[in-house]
Amino acid sequence: MTGDSWRERRRALLGDDPAAESDAARLLDSLGAEDRDDDEIEADHRSSRLAAVREYSPHARLDEELRLRLTGPDTGGGTLRFQWGHALLHPVETAVSTAAGTPVQLEVTGISAGSTVIHARPVPSSTPDEPGAFDAPATSAASTGMGTLTELLQAIETERDVREWAQLFDAVDSLSRALGKYQLNLGLTWYDADGGTRRAQLSERGRRYVERLRQTRDRDQEITISGRITELRETGWVKVKAGTARNSYAYDVRFEDPDELVRMRPALGDNVHFRVRFRQRLDAVGIARSTEFTYLGRAAEQIMLRVDE
Repeated sequence: MTGDSWRERRRALLGDDPAAESDAARLLDSLGAEDRDDDEIEADHRSSRLAAVREYSPHARLDEELRLRLTGPDTGGGTLRFQWGHALLHPVETAVSTAAGTPVQLEVTGISAGSTVIHARPVPSSTPDEPGAFDAPATSAASTGMGTLTELLQAIETERDVREWAQLFDAVDSLSRALGKYQLNLGLTWYDADGGTRRAQLSERGRRYVERLRQTRDRDQEITISGRITELRETGWVKVKAGTARNSYAYDVRFEDPDELVRMRPALGDNVHFRVRFRQRLDAVGIARSTEFTYLGRAAEQIMLRVDE
């Protein structure tokens, strides 16, 4: 449906009455062209409908809805290919859940043309409402998640600092990779239960920015680790456990020269003190994508001093 479709339907209804058609044409021309898109018009309709219903039922709420608009070389027919659905819908659900801080299940309710438009909604909860819940219109988990997700996508599209959403970046990265694989852009519109609307997109520009944020840089520092050896490999790898508790941290230490480890003649259970290079590979968001410990040499054993009172 286009922004002017209601005008066209009005003209069609009056097609058999030349005078009425002429009057309608003058009225419509005086109103000017509709310069809003379908989503904006729908948002206004929802808000108006809710306001009217709340005149009689102050606590009335609308059904929540998520619309995903896919655009790209192969979306003109308004169809959804199976491979797109498999690759895209799960990352969207994961991103919403991560942003909400709790699992959010979504279900597809329909597909329409206008590129490929997917209509979805949160899966209704099977848990009965608590007494008084009807009088307290709390924001749903899906709405909370969509609010955070749209803020992040808007920041990505304008290439702003996204470090405050670091915990959500991996979910959006997965979505961006899936879109790039099929040369698709994503437009996202969320209609909440109180008539509000949130919109965002992930276009080619946004995907390129996500790719740049994914690139890593090394951060090195020298540290000393102490503990007992719990595993050994002749290929130049040793595991050093820092404590005796089952959940004590264990370091995987790599020897650049495996023969150096052999010459040390270590044995399982030995207590060791190593100087190591601790390297983190950080992306632009500040997420450590990998860590490694590389042996540099023996460290002097730290002697616990007893202080007599």
